[in-house]
Amino acid sequence: PKGMRFGVARYNGATLHFPAADGKPVELGWAGAHTGITFSPDGAFLVTTMQENALHGWKLADGKHMRMSGYPGKVKSLSWSAKGKWLASSGAPAAIVWPFSGKDGPMGKAPLELGTRGNAMVTSVACHPSQDVVAVGYDDGMVMAVRFADAKEVLLRRPGKGAITSMMWDKEERRVAFGSAAGDCGVIDISA
Repeated sequence: PKGMRFGVARYNGATLHFPAADGKPVELGWAGAHTGITFSPDGAFLVTTMQENALHGWKLADGKHMRMSGYPGKVKSLSWSAKGKWLASSGAPAAIVWPFSGKDGPMGKAPLELGTRGNAMVTSVACHPSQDVVAVGYDDGMVMAVRFADAKEVLLRRPGKGAITSMMWDKEERRVAFGSAAGDCGVIDISA
């Protein structure tokens, strides 16, 4: 988050590099293929997506492991909430949102399951820049916004062509841009 190091997901773990300094990379091991990587906004945690249907994390201060499993599909989208207290993920019929407010992250805590739909999988998530709200995109093209506190849902886009593959909030925090696997794209204005 401060631009002093970068993480690389790799086979059997992750590696942290400090490009502006002389020193050995930090190796974080965990068996399996790690396919994506993200730092928590405060730099305290590192989380990887895996080839298996799971996430794996490390508490960087002491190297403690965090296993986040039980997904029915592969996790391909991750998004941190505004203050880094939550990590939203795809790969299930709901956005799986892990709590990171405690010193040990999500260990021993159940995740929130937001925007649950029995007939569709979540393919993309994008947390709002300042509110505890997540935009949730599904494999049928639907987009929904869901509030963390009470799981209140607002339909932003009815099902369309193709799975939602990417989403991002704008700087004014009132529009969500999205793209789909079928080439559909658009901007949803939530203030209208």
